[in-house]
Amino acid sequence: MARYDIAIIGTGPAGLEAAVTATVRNKNIILFGNKDLSNKMQVVDHPIKNYLGLPEITGKEMAAAFTKQLEILGIEITETKITSVYAMGEYFALQTADNNMIEADSVILASGVVAGKPYPGEKKFLGRGVSYCATCDAPLYKGKIVAVIGGGANEEAEADFLGEVCEKVYYIPLYKEEPKFTHDNIIVVKEKPQEILGAMKVSTLKTDQNEYDVACVFILREAQFPGQLVPGLATEGSAVKVDLMMNTNIPGLFAAGDIAGRPYQYIKAAGQGNTAALSAVEYLDAKRRAK
Repeated sequence: MARYDIAIIGTGPAGLEAAVTATVRNKNIILFGNKDLSNKMQVVDHPIKNYLGLPEITGKEMAAAFTKQLEILGIEITETKITSVYAMGEYFALQTADNNMIEADSVILASGVVAGKPYPGEKKFLGRGVSYCATCDAPLYKGKIVAVIGGGANEEAEADFLGEVCEKVYYIPLYKEEPKFTHDNIIVVKEKPQEILGAMKVSTLKTDQNEYDVACVFILREAQFPGQLVPGLATEGSAVKVDLMMNTNIPGLFAAGDIAGRPYQYIKAAGQGNTAALSAVEYLDAKRRAK
């Protein structure tokens, strides 16, 4: 398996700047995110006033400029979602939503801030009936009843896969569009999830209207809370704890942009992305000198 120098998660200003800086420094990178870049930029039609050198530019225009720069440098975006990042000592293993593993010597988290907070019971039952990857864990629940909390329409494909494996799937969309599935055993439930219950393992998903007996609750967000994404990662609220060089508490793991806390500003995110990439480069060079 090929191992990358740096894996970067996120295609907002922080992740893109990290990718540009690392590429200019001749590092072998892989960039995970959305080819349309950050939705936060795509919905901004008004001018951004405080981005140095780009006066009166809108978010959409900024995204187009960023895309052009990626093309000039030959940087590609991999649209596979990362569900977990494991620190393995000498390297990191990144688990994808299609149940593959990617290896990298260092990682930069730049996936943005996740709104809200974990559901009651989510942390408690992680790995014991709470999962963030349907394609990874579906075989464990073959012939059983499960629930899926879908954060966006992109998650419907994973729920459809569960429909092939499980007896019944309760699908709770957290978005307005009407879900579409190819399996009749997927039941759309338009209620608000409130709590995940059980003893040693998950047994019940409680909503604002009902309780559902389930063996697993698959929580499919566009981005995971950082503490759930990386076991052992130090966080404060919804933000990753970093120092001025974007180091986290895990050697070789860096964070930048909104995921590293306020202020939520494009120019701050880009600056932190640059710093995180330079820190990753320094970390890799120090490792190689130590050999």
